[in-house]
Amino acid sequence: MAPIPASPIPRPLVLGSTSPYRRELLSRLRIPFEIASPEVDEAPQPGESPRDLACRLALAKARAVARQFPQAVVIGSDQVADLNGQPLGKPGSHERAVAQLRQMRGQTVIFQTAVAVVCRASGFEQTDLAPVKVRFRDLGDAEIEAYLQAERPYDCAGSAKSEGLGIALLASIDNDDPTALVGLPLIRTCRMIRAAGVKLL
Repeated sequence: MAPIPASPIPRPLVLGSTSPYRRELLSRLRIPFEIASPEVDEAPQPGESPRDLACRLALAKARAVARQFPQAVVIGSDQVADLNGQPLGKPGSHERAVAQLRQMRGQTVIFQTAVAVVCRASGFEQTDLAPVKVRFRDLGDAEIEAYLQAERPYDCAGSAKSEGLGIALLASIDNDDPTALVGLPLIRTCRMIRAAGVKLL
């Protein structure tokens, strides 16, 4: 889609997420934005791949919030941990986090991080995906337990916060957008909101 000409009155920017991680990332751009909860069912559809799930949910979140703010440029994002084609979501509990980290030890996990930008007033809509390949160390049970007690990452896909102590769980990270693993790929986001008519610099 071609860039949308900037409107005479700057369009408001809305982050369709209540994630504190995405809020912190977007605030790095030093432009004002609002926050709205997208209220989207995040359950995967039968046979849906992790990358398709992430893209579908990112767009669904952006569209849901855009209905509330039709004049705004809305950002939606979603992240799904992909272990050999199987989605790993947010664990939500200590027991599920232990199970996830045991599954991932010694494995390469692809964190499928999708971002979507929607503006109903201009008809703008784009979605992009920033996959991140993460190799986990061969973690011992004691390491897993110590990490979870220290960080409690139960709201993070795959139970690991790379921006915190979770970096100690990893052997390597391979990606082209360094903020993608945290939850919002800012390089792609900047490109898309500029195309939607948002002035950054």
